Amino acid sequence: MSRTVRIPRTELEVLPLNLGGNTFGWTSDRETSFAVLDDFLAAGGTFVDTADGYSAWAPGNSGGESEATIGEWMAERGVRDRMVIATKVSTKPDRQGLSAENVEAALTESLQRLRTDHVDLYYFHFDDENVAIADQVRTAHELVASGRVRHMALSNYSPARMREWLETARELDLTLPVAIQPQYNLLHRAEVEQDYAPLAREFDLAVFPYFALASGLLTGKYRSREDLAGTAREGMTADRFGDEALAVIDALDVVANAHGSEPTSVALAWLLAKGVTAPIASASRPAQLPALLAATELDLTEDEVALLDGASAPFA
Repeated sequence: MSRTVRIPRTELEVLPLNLGGNTFGWTSDRETSFAVLDDFLAAGGTFVDTADGYSAWAPGNSGGESEATIGEWMAERGVRDRMVIATKVSTKPDRQGLSAENVEAALTESLQRLRTDHVDLYYFHFDDENVAIADQVRTAHELVASGRVRHMALSNYSPARMREWLETARELDLTLPVAIQPQYNLLHRAEVEQDYAPLAREFDLAVFPYFALASGLLTGKYRSREDLAGTAREGMTADRFGDEALAVIDALDVVANAHGSEPTSVALAWLLAKGVTAPIASASRPAQLPALLAATELDLTEDEVALLDGASAPFA
């Protein structure tokens, strides 16, 4: 497997691992966040994903904490020109929606927190059905034309609305997104494989899936509901537990043992084998990074992919 991949229709070359920034300012304090980012960069990683809304869900937070942490780290280390930074708009509690005015204000604030004059990839994080697709397309085009956004991307649109967005941009000869960010993992396959992957192929889009490890379930560290009790991710994962999920984890163990690897690495390598550009995965502490990075060099055999496909068939 190549150590780097190019984001389609861009000049951006990245390791096929997109470091999730959702933990920064949430489960990772400033010092720990800096350590994770230091180690990621030292290993050749440059692509970091965040959002203006991270981590408004945490008690005492209001959103923007992740961006601010990344911005402080880049400024202190002097590494902005080495990084590929993706952020998003529409979920920060005081910056919801995709009106042109809100997006303009949100981007200005994101750039301030990130301590930069541009973002490399800017997502419309969630669709806003109160804003016509043509208006969203024009807003995105103006952001890129301004130089403050290098490339646009979409996340959490229905397949129909995403197609409308892409076709409208093409018809109007305006900025076409270069990436999408759907939920995709061994326990959540159908949407991507049936709807989003065909769109990505048709429009030459990178695919950067979130919840690539099913909020930690696919790391193998949770084998029962009791293992989840009291963890930060309990609410995100408890409803996915069942015999079918455990069968997938067992299959991950089989493949991991064959490679002297970890289930985490195998789950991410499966996504790469399925054609995604770079899965998004986060590390709340440096010790979690090696298993994520190992996926970029782990080549699964056809039989191993078939084994994982079969175990996860109930989710396809």
